[in-house]
Amino acid sequence: MSYTVEKISSNKAKLTFTLPADEFAEATQKAYLKLRGRVNVPGFRKGHAPRKLIERMYGPDIFYEEAINQWLPEHYDAAIEKEEIKAVDQPEVDVDWLSIEPDKDVTITCEVYVYPEVTLGDYKGLTVEIEKETVGEDDINARISRDRTKASRTVEVLDRPVENGDTVNMDYAGTVDGVAFDGGTAQGQTLEIGSNTFIPGFEDQMVGMCVAEEKDLNVTFPENYHAQELAGKAAVFHVKVNSISKTELPELDDDFAADVSDFTTFAEYRESIVEELQKKADENNKTAAENAVVEKAADNATVDIPKAMVDREINGILRDMQLRMAYQGIKMEDYLKWTGQTVESLAEQYRNEAERRLKIRLTLEAIEKAENIEPDEADIEQETVKQAERMGKDLEEFKKELTDDQKEALKDAATVTRTVAMMMQDAVVNEKAAPEPEKKEDAE
Repeated sequence: MSYTVEKISSNKAKLTFTLPADEFAEATQKAYLKLRGRVNVPGFRKGHAPRKLIERMYGPDIFYEEAINQWLPEHYDAAIEKEEIKAVDQPEVDVDWLSIEPDKDVTITCEVYVYPEVTLGDYKGLTVEIEKETVGEDDINARISRDRTKASRTVEVLDRPVENGDTVNMDYAGTVDGVAFDGGTAQGQTLEIGSNTFIPGFEDQMVGMCVAEEKDLNVTFPENYHAQELAGKAAVFHVKVNSISKTELPELDDDFAADVSDFTTFAEYRESIVEELQKKADENNKTAAENAVVEKAADNATVDIPKAMVDREINGILRDMQLRMAYQGIKMEDYLKWTGQTVESLAEQYRNEAERRLKIRLTLEAIEKAENIEPDEADIEQETVKQAERMGKDLEEFKKELTDDQKEALKDAATVTRTVAMMMQDAVVNEKAAPEPEKKEDAE
């Protein structure tokens, strides 16, 4: 096999193959044997017409394209493997069909997008700015409130009507213009009043109702309601209250601390919460600084990313999105219907993100190569420990289950960790105060 390789851009290569005349003749004969059953020749049953007769009727080039299609893949694959060309798309094949002669060599060119080269800019000694995450009283109280909610108990209300914050068990039947509609009827439905999970106005009208009371609630479906046949329509819901319950929160005292933690006093428990939140804030600030440095290095780099790579990255993003929705019981087709989108329009929304992800990844790989960064066994072990912890698995069992691909992925992750650590050694990180968060409810 004879071929030449030419780099025609930072992300494209051109391979020019010479198909010898004898091999072309052999490939053409194979093409005839494959295609002869599809050619109609008067006086012959399909598949029995002589090759020369078919060529006289349809031209000698009738089998050329199939001959080249049979010959090229094996030789193309062998060439890109030998030359270590990382193709990212199918090649664009070009043949000058008019110049082909049966007893002469054939020239075939293949242009293919390849893994792009990165021209690095500055990636050491970078100066970046981040918003520093801090721990305030609101954060501490919000964290304690979560524990308090978990330790709460539900009690039945017998001596008063419905109030905001109560949970109501009810039956309801909805109609539009006096006609019942799909999904508008339920028995024993529970609803937290004030959660705004039902149609606007529904929950407000339930305040003041008593157990066993029945009432007609007049509401209007939002204009953007997901069921188009109900959007903007006025509806009447006949509601009966079966029971009322409320949530009682425990007092914030030593007994509460002992119930929700390993501490015997509330002061010790609270201090542990402060330490926990501070540790998380420190980790988030470290991650934010690393991300800022990596992103700046990517901004300083130049790379021409082939569209095929971007499209594959987008497909990966959409697959992850579809999987997350499936865990929530949502189908992608329903999501697209509700949001009025198509797969194509959704893909375009993620194009910039996909390009950004790829540029960062390619930049890090280029830095790893430039700095000859290789993780050692300790780096890989550390990454393995972190992954096992993230998945909540025993370390030794996790190691036993690892496939070769997963081991390689852990090695890659360890390489990235070491590369980012090198970039952070002489980086300058300026911290500014984060915007004041919205006021959170006190735990008191």
